[in-house]
Amino acid sequence: MTFLRKIMSRLTDNEHKLVALLLCIIKFLLTMIIVMYQNTKANSWILHRDDKSVLCCNLFKDQPCQKCEGGWEQDGGQCYFFSISRSSWEDSRNECKRRGGDLVKIDSREEQSFLKNRLQKMDNRDKFWIGLTDSAVEGEWLWVDGSQLSKSFWFWQEPDNWRLENPDGEDCARMGEGWWWDKSCKAPQKSICEKQEEMGRTAVTCV
Repeated sequence: MTFLRKIMSRLTDNEHKLVALLLCIIKFLLTMIIVMYQNTKANSWILHRDDKSVLCCNLFKDQPCQKCEGGWEQDGGQCYFFSISRSSWEDSRNECKRRGGDLVKIDSREEQSFLKNRLQKMDNRDKFWIGLTDSAVEGEWLWVDGSQLSKSFWFWQEPDNWRLENPDGEDCARMGEGWWWDKSCKAPQKSICEKQEEMGRTAVTCV
């Protein structure tokens, strides 16, 4: 402090005024930074989805914001609903449609890995219907959108179209323990629904 006083004592009146002005400017800038930081915190909303989140900030109003509605989980631009109620493949698909989606179509190893990890957190012994069937032509597996199966993750010796449980065979696919298994379409199973993310608009929340 003594050193600063010595310096200040050597300054002219104009130099004193200049220093005072600079101090005022610095104080003003610091105040603005603090206010902007507090406003940013107050006007931001984090939408949680398990271990992931999407930040919608009010500093960028009217910007698009991807989201999934309550009960759905987000990954890779898609929303997933894991139904724990058990029903036939057809009834499960109808329930997915009622929710605005369809039984899941697995397009990539990354999507398969996401679903595998998610099911392991639930109960790895359970099996879940996916949107794959060969009910139209035996051995010709098609997704619910009509596209042919290109990449598969069948368990060893699956699909086997086992007929001891049902004489009609096994024409629908389910997922569990990290793999796919065929099963009679009439058997009650849990299911995975899928639909695209919805486009919201940022305000205080993503709506």
